[in-house]
Amino acid sequence: MVAILKPETSEEQILHLKKWLENNGIELHITRGRSRIIASLTGDTSDMDIDLIRSFDMVENVQRIQEPFKKTSRKFHNGNLAVDIDGVKIGGGNFQIIAGPCSVENEEQICYIAECVKKSGAGLLRGGAFKPRTSPYSFQGLKGDGLKLLLEAKEKTGLPIVSEIMNAVHIPMFEDVDLVQVGARNMQNFELLKELGKIQKPILLKRGLANTIDELLMSAEYIMTGGNENIILCERGIRTFETRTRNTLDLSAIPVLKKLTHLPVVVDPSHAVGYSQLVKPLAMAAAAVGADGLMIEVHNDPSRALCDGPQSLTPEAFDDLAKSVFALQPFACSYDEDSPNENKAYEDYFF
Repeated sequence: MVAILKPETSEEQILHLKKWLENNGIELHITRGRSRIIASLTGDTSDMDIDLIRSFDMVENVQRIQEPFKKTSRKFHNGNLAVDIDGVKIGGGNFQIIAGPCSVENEEQICYIAECVKKSGAGLLRGGAFKPRTSPYSFQGLKGDGLKLLLEAKEKTGLPIVSEIMNAVHIPMFEDVDLVQVGARNMQNFELLKELGKIQKPILLKRGLANTIDELLMSAEYIMTGGNENIILCERGIRTFETRTRNTLDLSAIPVLKKLTHLPVVVDPSHAVGYSQLVKPLAMAAAAVGADGLMIEVHNDPSRALCDGPQSLTPEAFDDLAKSVFALQPFACSYDEDSPNENKAYEDYFF
């Protein structure tokens, strides 16, 4: 349930409302916007008298939220969230490209790629240190040593670093990682999500290989209920009957998520298609549809990469992609909640 409070509502009135709700087993969370105050009510509100809440002087309107997700719902927030990653923002009108190798292999490799992608306009450096692989015989990553090499690349370039976590026991090792990635295979690792909710560090949450949009938002809900609201969602392709590509990139997820949530949405076309020659067109499509960012795999020698070489771009190919994507930005779709509602039927269906 969500209540819209009048702009002139005082702190004393809010405190009075909070105490009354707590006595009824309901938690109150306040979000202040430019022109309104949103009060989100969490807990079992099924028996709550909505007309009684409307009777409070400070209450302008009350609505029941039908979705199972609450904290991630746009109705609980004003505007689009901008997540700050060590000074680099994603969302809220800030577009960024995250680029780097699938796996950190050695110091020379990661530092060279970091310098290249920075010159091309990337705002963050990605690199896998812990690698969840389908085969136990495949390269599993350099683990802690890989994180150290990422930090060296950050020191040389200034780029914030992004790396995937696989186990809650590794959280202390990620203290200096600027954006912690939860991979597709761990999207519903609920115990890990709960622990990540306890740290105040930005989280990049990838959609699972066969998960729905609602399931993605519910996973984000696990993190947010722990107190960490700095979450970036990532569409990275889902499994379908199609076999010509590694996965199927669900571009429709971008506008759907933009309607449902205030959280930033980035797209990983590299994992979606699995072939380097297809990455650029899908990256441009994702940017045009209004993604808040892209995650692109780049390797200095893809044919010799220890992981995902076929989908990795050379630094030169990445430079070409970045120029095309940045040129598209003035024409990309925008999702401003304050703009007139152009599709009331859509709103009625989803909310």
